[in-house]
Parts: sequence; structure tokens; C-alpha cells
Amino acid sequence: MTHALVVIDMQNDFCPGGALAVTDGDTVVAGINARMAQASAVILTQDWHPAGHSSFASQHKGRAPMESVMMPYGPQVLWPDHCVQGTEGAQFHAGLDTDRADLIVRKGFRRDIDSYSAFFENNQTTPTGLDGYLRTRGITELDFAGLATDFCVAWSALDAARLGYKVRVLTSLCRGIDVNGSMVQALDNLRAAGVELV
Repeated sequence: MTHALVVIDMQNDFCPGGALAVTDGDTVVAGINARMAQASAVILTQDWHPAGHSSFASQHKGRAPMESVMMPYGPQVLWPDHCVQGTEGAQFHAGLDTDRADLIVRKGFRRDIDSYSAFFENNQTTPTGLDGYLRTRGITELDFAGLATDFCVAWSALDAARLGYKVRVLTSLCRGIDVNGSMVQALDNLRAAGVELV
């Protein structure tokens, strides 16, 4: 029971037709469901923003989605309003086997800071509690799948490696956004951190 599958943000707003759609984002659902059967534990993360979240371009006059601004915790990409708490866009994709989840981690719920990683908010210090949960269960190996490869998947996997887990990113079960070369940069960072790309 040392292995977990961590499924990142498989939510309607990140799938085709959603507010921040990832190209072909919905095509990984069936494969993720199949992979759940091989895992000792399954963790789902869920973007869960309050209305008016500081990462939304709509909250920055004169700014457009995909532009970057400097926040107190560092650079921040501005996004379309997405995954607002309680909305259909924030719900998991209907095809995802959520019944298999041992734990659902909601992130990005603090208005003034974004949270890409399943482990920390974007200040890299405020924890989500996932690390403690995994350690309590004796889980040491993590496979990551979901959306989007170059943001929430990559940040989660990098943090997991930094925390000492054995980490794999299941690239065939991920899809990326690729903002200004972010995909190449994310994959390079993952390799440099010793993350296995499968």
C-alpha cells in the first residue's frame, strides 16, 4: 500500500467547452479510470476558487487572460474566471470515477493566492495537507495524471519530488495548456528534478 495515483483537476472548466479548456482534456478520462484499478490509493485534486479570485484576469483592470502580473508571492499568470466554487465548471468531469477516490484535495480557495500544486499554494510555503495524509498512510510513490501538464500537474510533481517521494508523471494521461513555451519548460524542470516521465 505504498503507491498512490494523484489525479489533478479533471474538472469541467478544463475540458472542451469549459472556461479554461485544455485541448483534448477529456480524452484522458477513460485511461485515468483504468489506471485507478492499479493504485493502492487514489487522490483527486479540485480547483475551488471563490468568485473574484485574484488570479482571474477580470480582477485586473486592463489585463487579459494569459498575461502575467507580479503578486506578493511571485509571478502569476492571469486566467479566465474558472472553477468557481459550486459551479458546474468546478465539478469533476462526469466520466471520472470519483467513487474510487480516497481523498479529494480542494485548492485555490484563498482569494489572494493561487494554488497550482496539490501540496502547496503558490507561495511554496502554505501546505494543503496532502503531504501529511500520504505520510500517515505510508505512501512513498506517486503517479500523476490530469490537467494541465505544464501547470498544476508539473507543480505538484515537482513538489512531490522535493518532499522525497518517488514520482512519475503519466504523460499519456495528461494534457497541457502551453502558455508561452510553458510545456517545454515544465518537462525540462521535471526531468531535472528526477521525475520519471512515462
